[in-house]
Amino acid sequence: MSQDTEKTKPLVANEGIKLASHHLRGGLAADVADTATGTISEESNQLAKFHGLYMQDDRDLRKARNEAKQEKAFAFMLRVRLPGGRATPQQWLVLDRLADELAHPALRLTTRQTFQFHGILKANTKTLIQGMHQALLDSIAACGDVNRNVMAPPNPERSAVLQQVYDDARGWSEFALPKTRAYHEIWLDEELVAGGEPEHEPMYGDTYLPRKFKSAFALPPSNDVDVFSQDLGYIAVVENGVLAGYNVTVGGGLGMSHGNAETFPRVADVLGFIPPDKVNAVGEAVLTTQRDFGDRTNRKHARLKYTIEDRGIAWFRGEVEKRIGFAFAPARAYDFTTIEDPLGWHACADGTSFYGLHILSGRIKDLPGWPMKAALREIATVHTGDFRLTPSQNLTISGVTPAQKPVIDAILAKHGLSNENDRSGLRRNALSCVALPTCGLALAESERALPELLSKLETVLEAAGLLDDAISIRITGCPNGCARPYLSEIGLVGRAPNKYALYIGAKYNGTRLNRLMAPSVSIDGAVEMLAPVIHRYAAEREQGEGFGDFCQRVVLPADATFHSVGTKA
Repeated sequence: MSQDTEKTKPLVANEGIKLASHHLRGGLAADVADTATGTISEESNQLAKFHGLYMQDDRDLRKARNEAKQEKAFAFMLRVRLPGGRATPQQWLVLDRLADELAHPALRLTTRQTFQFHGILKANTKTLIQGMHQALLDSIAACGDVNRNVMAPPNPERSAVLQQVYDDARGWSEFALPKTRAYHEIWLDEELVAGGEPEHEPMYGDTYLPRKFKSAFALPPSNDVDVFSQDLGYIAVVENGVLAGYNVTVGGGLGMSHGNAETFPRVADVLGFIPPDKVNAVGEAVLTTQRDFGDRTNRKHARLKYTIEDRGIAWFRGEVEKRIGFAFAPARAYDFTTIEDPLGWHACADGTSFYGLHILSGRIKDLPGWPMKAALREIATVHTGDFRLTPSQNLTISGVTPAQKPVIDAILAKHGLSNENDRSGLRRNALSCVALPTCGLALAESERALPELLSKLETVLEAAGLLDDAISIRITGCPNGCARPYLSEIGLVGRAPNKYALYIGAKYNGTRLNRLMAPSVSIDGAVEMLAPVIHRYAAEREQGEGFGDFCQRVVLPADATFHSVGTKA
């Protein structure tokens, strides 16, 4: 939507909050210091997101606390900024300790390759952030209307090209950070320098972006970051073993609203090819074009995907080229043949190895017979490499020397976790969002429903002889799509308690969206509908045909449209 059109429609309330906030300060510091309540004002809640914090409450306790005339059980979720998902053992130990002391003890690995803390009481937020700061970690721009945590292939030590891609991703993350010192003043007690130059946001301006902005770097043949779901993507092009540059993608995004046809998931368009040294310049041009032309009158229509859908990719390319001062070269050939499975031991080019560990829903906690948090803490005390969070909520223990390999194997065995990767192909490819009880947007269960869903489908798969086949499945508690359900071969999207929209037919490599199979089913209803499809797949699939491709070819109606790169659902 153009700025001229915006003049005829009122801006959404968030725009006024951002403009009046003095670059994301507002009354947040005072609200956090107020001990009379566990919550903060709605204005401060909106600003807190730019600092990596979401105010939440335990929805399992709402009814009882309401009946007792008590305030909701408020607490905060905090998301760490961790470009490319890399953390040192020392940082791991700090995060582990902070979770035990100041939040819910369980850490969570997200689908954007970072950590989330849950259950942080307001009085503990500042102490936790200062503890992270001591470990050289922060939560700046982990949420909010800015460029969020940048994704990248998780194991750069496997090759020089992977390392360069990781370095470019980290460089873009740093380049695109807001310049305001609000975070440092509010959480780290930095003094505001009197008489200094007026603060300026050269890239974001005084009202930042219309909505969140997500970016990722991919290295074919793996599309583990789901690059076509991102507002901005960089697909590495390797020629003769050297990084020649990137194909740039724009306009991906998966959020939608049930019953609102004006909202839809969309996979990104390819703008063209650039050399590696133009990553930040092109990223800034894409970001500022969205800043200037994105819809600030309707937050459901404010993502970059709608700007491109409304104006066209040719217009968008032209606007970006004006800002960078050169034209995109034609996109170069690439092929996403798979989503890399990093589980188990893998050798690296530098003589080390890494171990990929499956962690369902990325939830790191200690349960009877499953002390995952304790095991990883013990590994962190002896590990000399680092940890890499994957886009699939799993973990790689990276940079393992030959001498350390048996030590790590022994720790996993000691805690009964040696066989954690011996899971079905479906379970190894499952993602979920947190949903209930903490997410205020959740309409149905997700993380807590996933184990039951998987167990029931695994029974069907085993009967069909497909237990080891890689099939992607993702479940979310609402249609915002945090676990990228519209790019999975089987997707369940919450509509109401124990009611889900069921989608099938995406391409396993993340280049095609799925389509609606049933608008509202229970978990059992979904399994009942999928069972005959799974058995048909086992009996009728073609050589090398994935489950999603089979659904596209055979199962769904002939007039069902599957949208690939550059189109909406």
